[in-house]
Amino acid sequence: MYPTDSRPQYEDGGPLSPSSPAPSAGIAQDSEGTQSNVIRQNAIVDGNRISYRVFGAGMPVVLIHGTPSSSHIWRDVAPTIATAGYRVHTYDLLGFGASERPWNPAVDTSVSGQVPILQQLMAHWKIEKAHVVAHDIGGGIAQRFALQYPEEVRSLTLIDSVSFDSWPSTRTRKQMEAGLETLIKAPDAAHRAHFREWLLSAVYHKERFAAGALDHFLNIISGPVGQSSLFQHQVAHYDPRHTTEIVPRLTELADLPVQILWGEDDTWQKSAWADKLQSAIPHARLHILPECGHFAMEDQPAAISQYLLSFFNGLASSNQA
Repeated sequence: MYPTDSRPQYEDGGPLSPSSPAPSAGIAQDSEGTQSNVIRQNAIVDGNRISYRVFGAGMPVVLIHGTPSSSHIWRDVAPTIATAGYRVHTYDLLGFGASERPWNPAVDTSVSGQVPILQQLMAHWKIEKAHVVAHDIGGGIAQRFALQYPEEVRSLTLIDSVSFDSWPSTRTRKQMEAGLETLIKAPDAAHRAHFREWLLSAVYHKERFAAGALDHFLNIISGPVGQSSLFQHQVAHYDPRHTTEIVPRLTELADLPVQILWGEDDTWQKSAWADKLQSAIPHARLHILPECGHFAMEDQPAAISQYLLSFFNGLASSNQA
């Protein structure tokens, strides 16, 4: 039913055989365009392996991906931010991408369960305070992290983030009604066809995505490990409780600089949620991106990078004044 090997099951190109060695800290494991010359590293957090990369040098920035994706989604953003003079950290959430897919279903890979992992990674990276940027369920993780550890957050940027009871979508709820066991056992071809169409609905520029990163995102949630892991480590934890229970505390984020970026054409998290989130967080800035779906970093990586740099640099200038 679930992956039975707790060793590294995936690198970014797809599944590894059970006999494949763990990624070496001294050899780039994959080819990811602007990321390919940055070595993937690993940290053990509470006995689980977390895969990460560090770009550049300077003030730290932490980028948190969502579902169903991985840190690959930052490949055209992280190098740009790093080139501008920041030290950028990307990582795969526990149960996602190249990080460990725990065999034990008792291991918590929910939004709330990922918060202490982030805090321990920050300590591992020797980061006292960082600009935190988060997408999708990563935004739920970041909201909880900023409320629990505000002293470690220099600023918060939420991109097409889950919030309130905005998730899972009606479509996903209907899919979950079939039961996780049924979804795990679906034939590979049917699974891939369904999620190919699902992933395409996350972007505005569908042809570009289909010719580029689509197969990557599809591969890491397919196959004998990826398919079961998707439902065990991701879908099983699609629970709005992780965001609804912090709604009364969102006003506390007024003490932090907060920026909200949203795809105008996001069909997964409609832009009305962006307006509601901005209203709940005093002083939050909101920018709506045209020709942009839910996977904003796929549709508008240059615009995302520019908004981030303008935000970070503006904060640095105001602190120096």
